[in-house]
Amino acid sequence: MGIGIFQQLKSGLSRAHKGFVGKLDSLFTRSRKLDEEMFEQLEEILIESDIGPRMSGRILGDLRTAVKTNKVSDSAGLKALLQAEMIKLLKSPPAWNHNSDGPTIILIIGINGVGKTTTIAKLANHFLKQKKKVLLAAGDTFRAAAIDQLKIWAERLGVDCIAHQDGSDAAAVCFDAVTAAKARQVDILIIDTAGRLHTKAHLVEELKKIKRSIQKVEEGAPHETLLVLDATTGQNGLLQAQVFYREVDTSGLILTKMDGTAKGGVALTVSNELSLPIRFIGLGEKIDDLTDFNPREFITALFEA
Repeated sequence: MGIGIFQQLKSGLSRAHKGFVGKLDSLFTRSRKLDEEMFEQLEEILIESDIGPRMSGRILGDLRTAVKTNKVSDSAGLKALLQAEMIKLLKSPPAWNHNSDGPTIILIIGINGVGKTTTIAKLANHFLKQKKKVLLAAGDTFRAAAIDQLKIWAERLGVDCIAHQDGSDAAAVCFDAVTAAKARQVDILIIDTAGRLHTKAHLVEELKKIKRSIQKVEEGAPHETLLVLDATTGQNGLLQAQVFYREVDTSGLILTKMDGTAKGGVALTVSNELSLPIRFIGLGEKIDDLTDFNPREFITALFEA
């Protein structure tokens, strides 16, 4: 990651840094002795940062072992060990599942309100900067606003968008989009989907139908299914993720609104609880405010921001 992008990451995580590292520094200033009381207060800080009780307990257990192994006796050493432990817990994303014989099809899932449509635009921009030919598909046919919003973004980015009228069959839209992607020899097709969690059973069936429809045109598709989560929802984000993860084969996560949370620990929780890699994080509202996720750079920026 270049210096400019790392600075962007640090800036985007400044609120999380103040909320998390600020509390750490306050604890270490009050108590320099590495006793049980300090570890208990440290665990409270981890839980308050949306890391969750189970993950916090795991981190503390590993941290206690590391303190003994490395013979650490001061708070500065403890802070460095904590940073290293958090980096170890975050999984690096595997290589993209690129389709070498046609368009790479990316299905975007997640509940309404997490910034899904805007994230699709940012993702399209990400690939356009790599000189890829991109096509969008408005698979959220339940909301006319979602279709219109995606069309507007497509126009701004200078890419095509396959869309039907609102209320149309989402699977039919996706079938047409994959057919068009193959005919136009695009590199990347990004498909939006509905996120009506209050009608979960219907939503899950619709997503499964979309997958079947896509596979009629392109065997093995979608090549990536990315779940978009709002980082500001904290532990609720994990509950949302579990609904989709149990029902839909998901390959990775995109965490949005990381710049808007003073916690940020949800990144460790969702990645570990679901054994899913984080692919991207959103750091703002601008079109360029989406960055590839790298565990070491993320934690380093969180501690240094």
